[in-house]
Amino acid sequence: MIHAGQLSNKKILIVDKDQKQKNDRTWSFWETKPGIFEEVVYRKWKHTWFHSADFSRLLDLSPYEYKMIRGIDFYQYCFTIIQQHPNFEIKYGDIQLITNEDNLAVVQLNDEKITAEYIFNSILFEKPALKDKDYYLLQHFKGWIIETDTPVFNPSEATLMDFRTGQQHGTTFVYVKPFSATKALVEYTLFTEKLLEPSQYDIGLKDFIQRFLKIELYKITEEEVGIIPMTNYKFPAVDGRIVNIGTAGGQTKASSGYTFRFIQKHSARIVDNLVKRGNPFIALPGGPRRFKFYDSTLLHILKHNKLPGDKIFTRLFKKNKPQQVLRFLDNESSLSDELKIISSLPTLPFLKAALKQF
Repeated sequence: MIHAGQLSNKKILIVDKDQKQKNDRTWSFWETKPGIFEEVVYRKWKHTWFHSADFSRLLDLSPYEYKMIRGIDFYQYCFTIIQQHPNFEIKYGDIQLITNEDNLAVVQLNDEKITAEYIFNSILFEKPALKDKDYYLLQHFKGWIIETDTPVFNPSEATLMDFRTGQQHGTTFVYVKPFSATKALVEYTLFTEKLLEPSQYDIGLKDFIQRFLKIELYKITEEEVGIIPMTNYKFPAVDGRIVNIGTAGGQTKASSGYTFRFIQKHSARIVDNLVKRGNPFIALPGGPRRFKFYDSTLLHILKHNKLPGDKIFTRLFKKNKPQQVLRFLDNESSLSDELKIISSLPTLPFLKAALKQF
């Protein structure tokens, strides 16, 4: 049995591909109160815009705040804490294999074989073998941090989703996070089965900045790219002594791609179980099973093009309070919230898709 005081005596090895010395990504999420990473929240907004071809609204999110954390700030914050504990060690390299052997977890790092009592794995080595009624889309994106010579942004208002950009590739939107009157992150995002050619993301960003932000002259100071699987495939929580976390552990919201807060809730439960029961084996969180059903229904619709994604999200935000939608996306909504949300969506396509899940 591991007790709270014993955790500090355990040798903990952190393995990563390379050192985290640049701002390679951002995470966005919403909360109603300060979270454990509040100290490194770079910007937050109480008001966000939603735009589509036939609907625009400035959403008052209160009591929620839409928050953003920069990767570099997150890394520095975490490593500062880690360095205060001598039982932590960090190694860098390529992981060839993670497996179980003789009641131990094993990782092959470069040419070194390392054994451990447990391995917490966040690597999704390959696309899973899908079964009937498993859907697998990709959320893929490219973002630019741009700077202008003259004030063009309102720093107190972000854009949560803007679907006015072209939908020819599938469900496509842009979000804008202003840091100041002259600086913002503009991210071009798609929910589709296939990636675009690299130049197509640039075309989408340039077009949006010119047509909808009305900006002709700007400087690109940073860029980020990413791919997040959106799937109802049931990732294994545990494999012997290997505990899967992050996307590999099923912590990505299947219908939206949001991951950050789900990871925090999952990790908190693992630590709690280690302290109280001496092992990290927990059931996957995520709320009642009905949320998996909702996700599968929406993925079916998007996969089979039964209804354009921009129309679905427009109905969600046009006919419901933003707080209800955010609770729903966090798997924290009540049944009354969900009945209201479901009734706001086109009945026939969703009814047919829902029946397919049974």
